[in-house]
Amino acid sequence: MRRSAVLLSAIALVLTACGGGGAGRGGGGIGDGGDGVLNLGYVLPETGQLASLGAPQIESVKLAIEEINDAGGVLGQPIPEAVSTDEGGQPKVAVRSAGEVLSRGVDAVIGAAASSMSLAIIDNVTGSGVVQCSASNTAATFTDYPDSGLYFRTAPSDNLQAAALSKVITGDGHERVAVVARDDDYGRGLLESTTKALESSGATVVLGETYAPESESFDQLTRKLRDADPDAVVVVAFEEGAKVLQAMIEAGVGPRDLGVYGADGLRNTELPEMVSADDRGALAGMKGTAPTADNDEYRERLRKFAPDLREIQFAPQAYDCVTIIALAVEAAQSDDPTVFAAEINRVTRDGEKCTSFAECKKLLDRGEDIDYDGVSGPLEFTEQGEPDKGVFDVYAYDESGELQVVGTREESSN
Repeated sequence: MRRSAVLLSAIALVLTACGGGGAGRGGGGIGDGGDGVLNLGYVLPETGQLASLGAPQIESVKLAIEEINDAGGVLGQPIPEAVSTDEGGQPKVAVRSAGEVLSRGVDAVIGAAASSMSLAIIDNVTGSGVVQCSASNTAATFTDYPDSGLYFRTAPSDNLQAAALSKVITGDGHERVAVVARDDDYGRGLLESTTKALESSGATVVLGETYAPESESFDQLTRKLRDADPDAVVVVAFEEGAKVLQAMIEAGVGPRDLGVYGADGLRNTELPEMVSADDRGALAGMKGTAPTADNDEYRERLRKFAPDLREIQFAPQAYDCVTIIALAVEAAQSDDPTVFAAEINRVTRDGEKCTSFAECKKLLDRGEDIDYDGVSGPLEFTEQGEPDKGVFDVYAYDESGELQVVGTREESSN
């Protein structure tokens, strides 16, 4: 209700300021009732540090569109091919890409992948009266971000991941933990929430340190780690984490010396090769947590659709972004974002269970409320437009450098 009230207030302000017309979204105004066709775009990394996360999300967007169109499309019309742009790993690139997508008159934007990139574009997207849904933004910042009720995410907040990660660490018997994190919104937020979760579990956080991800040397960071004398280290990183881990191994604080843990940014089948091409077992014993991608049925569907994919992290969440938007449009019977946004939370909870667009649409056609359980799991959106539960894979690297899922943990915001 709060989210709907915020949305209606924002619409009223825009209509008052613009005399009922609104700024153009490809010729249409905010609150213009839509044109009967759901148009999507994405801002996802095709290049840059997170390119490995971009490919599975992009292919999932395409697969979702194909399967929705096979089921009859939305409002009786097929969804056109999504407008594609590159997030690029740089705020300026992401902003340009978002501008290009918005200029093409889209109703919703999928992305960005990185929390910092979404922070660069969210005001432009939601300020244009367009829905934004990210499959991989985990920073806690977004929970209460002033987005006029137009921003959503299918990835659980890092507050939930921190709870899962801390339980894995303390469950392994560690008591003195150091946390090092990249100096951006994702890193700082997860450092803070992991520290709180560890301390609530009875562990002592002996070091909490951020680093510049573009640094050429991490020797100073590893000296601080040695001086802190932890029995476990949490590394919150993206691709640059390979260099951090190299420095840790050289300094005698690597996975063969003490417990080393990562989060979703270090779940990467190529990480052992990036750390040490000559010794793929250098990360043996390292563990981490990441929002689950462990859906065998969806994995097979996606790999049949895109055979060259190696990673599928956040792929199910991207598929669910497209599906809940399409279902919300059907529920609202309008592709106007300022109208169907109010239905997004509703189609994920408190109705008849359904697990596909086709199944859910049949229920909507009969006038029933629906509760879409996605390929990423039960979504159950809160009023802030995010899952109230998080299911996390516990991953580990073995002696041969293979990434394995060794368990799962579920955490709830309630």
